[in-house]
Amino acid sequence: MQGANTNAVRCEGGIGDNGGMAKKEHATGATPAVRALTQAGIEHTLHPYEHNPASGMSYGLEAATALGVDPAQVFKTLCAHVDGRLCVGIVPVNGMLNLKALASALGGKKAVMAQLADAERATGYVAGGISPIGQKTLAPTALDDSALAFDVIYVSGGRRGLDVGLTPADLITVTKAVTAPIARAD
Repeated sequence: MQGANTNAVRCEGGIGDNGGMAKKEHATGATPAVRALTQAGIEHTLHPYEHNPASGMSYGLEAATALGVDPAQVFKTLCAHVDGRLCVGIVPVNGMLNLKALASALGGKKAVMAQLADAERATGYVAGGISPIGQKTLAPTALDDSALAFDVIYVSGGRRGLDVGLTPADLITVTKAVTAPIARAD
Protein backbone atom coordinates (compact mmCIF):
# COMPACT_ATOMS: atom_id res chain seq x y z
CA MET A 1 0.00 0.00 0.00
CA GLN A 2 2.29 2.63 -1.33
CA GLY A 3 2.10 6.12 0.05
CA ALA A 4 0.13 5.21 3.16
CA ASN A 5 1.46 6.16 6.56
CA THR A 6 3.69 3.78 8.46
CA ASN A 7 1.21 3.40 11.34
CA ALA A 8 -0.77 0.87 9.29
CA VAL A 9 -1.76 -2.40 10.91
CA ARG A 10 -2.11 -5.27 8.43
CA CYS A 11 -5.08 -7.52 9.10
CA GLU A 12 -6.12 -10.71 7.40
CA GLY A 13 -7.83 -13.89 8.39
CA GLY A 14 -10.85 -16.04 7.82
CA ILE A 15 -14.21 -16.19 9.50
CA GLY A 16 -13.75 -17.11 13.13
CA ASP A 17 -10.12 -15.99 13.01
CA ASN A 18 -9.18 -12.56 14.22
CA GLY A 19 -6.12 -12.62 11.97
CA GLY A 20 -3.82 -11.85 14.87
CA MET A 21 -5.63 -8.60 15.56
CA ALA A 22 -6.54 -9.20 19.20
CA LYS A 23 -3.69 -7.11 20.60
CA LYS A 24 -4.00 -4.41 17.92
CA GLU A 25 -7.78 -4.05 18.28
CA HIS A 26 -7.40 -2.66 21.77
CA ALA A 27 -4.93 -0.05 20.56
CA THR A 28 -6.94 1.04 17.51
CA GLY A 29 -10.46 0.52 18.87
CA ALA A 30 -12.40 -2.21 17.10
CA THR A 31 -15.43 -0.78 15.37
CA PRO A 32 -18.34 -2.54 13.65
CA ALA A 33 -16.54 -1.85 10.34
CA VAL A 34 -13.33 -3.54 11.46
CA ARG A 35 -15.24 -6.47 12.97
CA ALA A 36 -17.27 -6.90 9.74
CA LEU A 37 -14.11 -6.99 7.61
CA THR A 38 -12.42 -9.45 9.94
CA GLN A 39 -15.48 -11.70 10.13
CA ALA A 40 -15.79 -11.70 6.33
CA GLY A 41 -12.11 -12.66 6.00
CA ILE A 42 -11.30 -9.54 3.99
CA GLU A 43 -7.69 -8.43 4.02
CA HIS A 44 -7.40 -4.81 5.09
CA THR A 45 -5.09 -2.38 6.80
CA LEU A 46 -5.95 -0.04 9.65
CA HIS A 47 -4.68 3.52 9.51
CA PRO A 48 -5.20 5.35 12.80
CA TYR A 49 -4.32 9.02 12.92
CA GLU A 50 -4.82 11.86 15.34
CA HIS A 51 -8.06 13.67 14.48
CA ASN A 52 -7.65 17.42 14.94
CA PRO A 53 -10.99 19.28 15.14
CA ALA A 54 -9.12 22.60 14.89
CA SER A 55 -7.46 21.72 11.55
CA GLY A 56 -10.14 23.48 9.51
CA MET A 57 -10.05 20.64 6.97
CA SER A 58 -12.95 18.36 6.15
CA TYR A 59 -12.75 14.95 7.80
CA GLY A 60 -11.85 13.32 4.50
CA LEU A 61 -9.11 15.76 3.49
CA GLU A 62 -7.71 15.53 7.01
CA ALA A 63 -7.54 11.73 6.59
CA ALA A 64 -5.85 11.97 3.18
CA THR A 65 -3.26 14.39 4.58
CA ALA A 66 -2.62 12.23 7.64
CA LEU A 67 -2.30 9.09 5.49
CA GLY A 68 -0.05 10.85 2.98
CA VAL A 69 -2.13 9.70 0.00
CA ASP A 70 -3.87 11.39 -2.91
CA PRO A 71 -7.33 12.63 -1.83
CA ALA A 72 -8.75 10.90 -4.93
CA GLN A 73 -7.82 7.57 -3.25
CA VAL A 74 -9.66 8.37 0.02
CA PHE A 75 -13.44 8.01 -0.10
CA LYS A 76 -16.19 9.54 2.02
CA THR A 77 -19.51 7.94 2.85
CA LEU A 78 -22.60 10.06 2.26
CA CYS A 79 -26.22 9.15 2.97
CA ALA A 80 -29.11 10.22 0.79
CA HIS A 81 -32.74 9.32 0.31
CA VAL A 82 -33.40 7.84 -3.13
CA ASP A 83 -37.13 7.83 -3.81
CA GLY A 84 -37.64 7.99 -0.03
CA ARG A 85 -35.28 5.11 0.84
CA LEU A 86 -32.01 5.72 2.69
CA CYS A 87 -29.03 4.88 0.46
CA VAL A 88 -25.26 5.30 0.56
CA GLY A 89 -22.95 7.00 -1.92
CA ILE A 90 -19.17 6.57 -1.64
CA VAL A 91 -17.16 9.26 -3.44
CA PRO A 92 -13.60 10.67 -3.31
CA VAL A 93 -13.06 13.17 -0.51
CA ASN A 94 -11.99 15.80 -3.05
CA GLY A 95 -15.31 15.54 -4.88
CA MET A 96 -19.03 15.84 -4.30
CA LEU A 97 -21.92 13.41 -4.62
CA ASN A 98 -23.99 13.87 -7.79
CA LEU A 99 -27.48 13.14 -6.45
CA LYS A 100 -29.02 12.61 -9.89
CA ALA A 101 -26.30 10.07 -10.76
CA LEU A 102 -26.76 8.30 -7.40
CA ALA A 103 -30.50 7.96 -7.99
CA SER A 104 -29.88 6.59 -11.47
CA ALA A 105 -27.21 4.13 -10.27
CA LEU A 106 -29.58 2.75 -7.64
CA GLY A 107 -32.57 2.52 -9.97
CA GLY A 108 -34.38 5.56 -8.62
CA LYS A 109 -35.62 8.85 -9.95
CA LYS A 110 -34.82 11.42 -7.28
CA ALA A 111 -32.27 11.73 -4.49
CA VAL A 112 -31.89 14.25 -1.67
CA MET A 113 -29.20 14.36 0.99
CA ALA A 114 -30.21 12.74 4.26
CA GLN A 115 -30.27 14.81 7.42
CA LEU A 116 -27.23 14.18 9.60
CA ALA A 117 -29.36 12.74 12.42
CA ASP A 118 -30.98 10.27 9.98
CA ALA A 119 -27.58 9.19 8.67
CA GLU A 120 -26.15 8.69 12.18
CA ARG A 121 -29.23 6.79 13.37
CA ALA A 122 -29.35 4.50 10.32
CA THR A 123 -25.62 3.73 10.20
CA GLY A 124 -24.77 3.64 13.89
CA TYR A 125 -21.82 5.95 13.28
CA VAL A 126 -21.21 9.65 13.95
CA ALA A 127 -20.40 12.31 11.35
CA GLY A 128 -16.77 12.20 10.32
CA GLY A 129 -16.68 8.50 11.16
CA ILE A 130 -19.49 7.06 9.04
CA SER A 131 -18.14 3.95 7.39
CA PRO A 132 -19.79 2.21 4.46
CA ILE A 133 -18.90 -1.06 6.20
CA GLY A 134 -20.64 -2.57 9.23
CA GLN A 135 -23.62 -0.24 9.26
CA LYS A 136 -26.61 -1.12 11.44
CA THR A 137 -28.66 -1.80 8.31
CA LEU A 138 -27.23 -2.62 4.90
CA ALA A 139 -28.53 0.14 2.63
CA PRO A 140 -28.38 0.20 -1.17
CA THR A 141 -24.89 1.47 -1.92
CA ALA A 142 -23.09 2.96 -4.91
CA LEU A 143 -19.32 3.41 -5.16
CA ASP A 144 -17.93 6.00 -7.55
CA ASP A 145 -16.28 4.16 -10.41
CA SER A 146 -13.08 6.21 -9.99
CA ALA A 147 -12.24 3.80 -7.14
CA LEU A 148 -11.54 1.10 -9.73
CA ALA A 149 -8.42 2.97 -10.87
CA PHE A 150 -6.68 2.15 -7.56
CA ASP A 151 -5.31 -1.08 -6.14
CA VAL A 152 -6.21 0.14 -2.65
CA ILE A 153 -8.68 2.75 -1.47
CA TYR A 154 -9.30 4.17 1.99
CA VAL A 155 -12.65 4.62 3.75
CA SER A 156 -13.61 5.48 7.29
CA GLY A 157 -12.99 2.68 9.73
CA GLY A 158 -16.02 3.68 11.78
CA ARG A 159 -14.70 6.48 13.92
CA ARG A 160 -12.95 9.79 13.47
CA GLY A 161 -9.22 9.20 13.22
CA LEU A 162 -9.38 5.69 11.72
CA ASP A 163 -9.35 4.75 8.06
CA VAL A 164 -9.32 1.29 6.52
CA GLY A 165 -7.38 0.39 3.39
CA LEU A 166 -8.80 -2.33 1.15
CA THR A 167 -9.26 -3.19 -2.49
CA PRO A 168 -12.21 -1.67 -4.33
CA ALA A 169 -13.41 -5.20 -5.13
CA ASP A 170 -13.48 -6.09 -1.44
CA LEU A 171 -15.38 -2.91 -0.59
CA ILE A 172 -17.91 -3.74 -3.31
CA THR A 173 -18.28 -7.26 -1.91
CA VAL A 174 -18.73 -6.30 1.74
CA THR A 175 -21.19 -3.46 1.00
CA LYS A 176 -22.92 -5.14 -1.98
CA ALA A 177 -22.30 -1.87 -3.85
CA VAL A 178 -22.81 -1.08 -7.48
CA THR A 179 -20.24 1.07 -9.25
CA ALA A 180 -21.18 4.10 -11.31
CA PRO A 181 -19.92 7.63 -12.01
CA ILE A 182 -21.65 9.27 -9.02
CA ALA A 183 -19.04 11.93 -8.13
CA ARG A 184 -18.63 15.41 -9.50
CA ALA A 185 -15.79 17.86 -9.04
CA ASP A 186 -15.89 19.93 -5.87
